[in-house]
Amino acid sequence: MLTLLLVALFLFWLNGRCRDANGADWGSFWLNRLDGLNRLFCHHYHRLQSVPVPLPREGGAILVSNHISGLDPLLMIASCDRPLRFLIAREQYQRFGMQRLFRAVGCIPVDRENSPEKALRQAFKALAEGEVIALFPHGKIHLDSDPPRKIKPGAARLAARAKLPLIALHISGVAAPGEVMRPVILRSRAVVKLKAEIEGSALSDEELNQLIERALDGE
Repeated sequence: MLTLLLVALFLFWLNGRCRDANGADWGSFWLNRLDGLNRLFCHHYHRLQSVPVPLPREGGAILVSNHISGLDPLLMIASCDRPLRFLIAREQYQRFGMQRLFRAVGCIPVDRENSPEKALRQAFKALAEGEVIALFPHGKIHLDSDPPRKIKPGAARLAARAKLPLIALHISGVAAPGEVMRPVILRSRAVVKLKAEIEGSALSDEELNQLIERALDGE
């Protein structure tokens, strides 16, 4: 009985902490609590240091970052005051036990082999509806120490054609960079820095791609 009481008190306390830490409205009680839990996890366990990401208060925007670990999406979410809709590889989207969560938070699966354009169409629609699209232009985990890798053109295409602001971040300080699960588990001193704010309205896809590539550089 005492154990049950202690568990109930802990859950009550945790619910309050998650409510207070919640920093973005995901339109759902449970998703907002998860948002708060993620912020507690990132700021206290992973000791996240980040500047406020300058997303517009409303309307569509595109957020990009380098990609060094499986922790990166959680750090980006914890650094923003609006919900993020991530473009993710279909094989990741279909991972056992994760698809329901990915669907709930609005992830857009990308079928890179057969129909990548379908994901871009969904992203354009979300941007037109005022949502924030997040993606990793390298397309996979890529460390600053790795040989240069040409970035995917999707972010530039979205920014140029939707004529919306693009914000570039840089993530560092993660434990076990280059891996997926260990960086989530191992404690780190994560840092999310603002690298660039780019207006896509007057630039070509190629010009935008070059700016994004420079912004994602670790220097």
